[in-house]
Amino acid sequence: MIELDDIHVYYGDSYILQGVSLNVQAGEIVCLLGRNGAGKTTTMRGIMGYNPPARGRVVVDGRDIAGQPVFANVRRGLGFVPEDRRIFADLTVMENLAVAALPPRQGQTPWTEERIFEVFPLLVKLKNHKGGALSGGEQQMLSLARALMGNPRMLLLDEPCEGLAPIIVENIGAIITSLKADVAILLTEQNAHFALGIADRGYVIDKGRICYEGLARELAENEEVQQRYLAV
Repeated sequence: MIELDDIHVYYGDSYILQGVSLNVQAGEIVCLLGRNGAGKTTTMRGIMGYNPPARGRVVVDGRDIAGQPVFANVRRGLGFVPEDRRIFADLTVMENLAVAALPPRQGQTPWTEERIFEVFPLLVKLKNHKGGALSGGEQQMLSLARALMGNPRMLLLDEPCEGLAPIIVENIGAIITSLKADVAILLTEQNAHFALGIADRGYVIDKGRICYEGLARELAENEEVQQRYLAV
């Protein structure tokens, strides 16, 4: 589905990503773990086109999209759920969903409003509520649902559990797991326990470089890597 090949990203004079390479295959959930400032969000923004790589390739279905505008990457099948959710506060839940809708892709089961509400039953009673009036957990579900309305082939989830209550985190985890049959998923997290519990594979990033990769269960058992790169 997607391959990052030696991407380098700068913020002004700051050298943030220093040759990151990773891949996500169809039907997989892959997590990217690391401390604050390690480069997780920059990786996501580099893929989407918000901060295009200065060097390296971002290959989606065999095509290099590095440097392409965000709207073009969304139309090619990338869906993005940012850490701060970015729902439209003055629009209702239904309007937030409608504004993101794109036609389904060939061979894809369409994400319709009806299907969205089957996956996110909590949003049913909130259809006519404005986004700004929702709780943090409700906004996170709406942000994820809105991304799905674009009928993506791959989802990028940036810190989906940030600031959420444990019961909501559990619910979000079950939803993400249920989606991998439809979309490949790359997620970043500081909550390693959550991420490794739902991921198939994992990468660890530190100071803009990938320092570990392997099966999620292997990483979950590797105390040395967790202490060195993930412990606060």
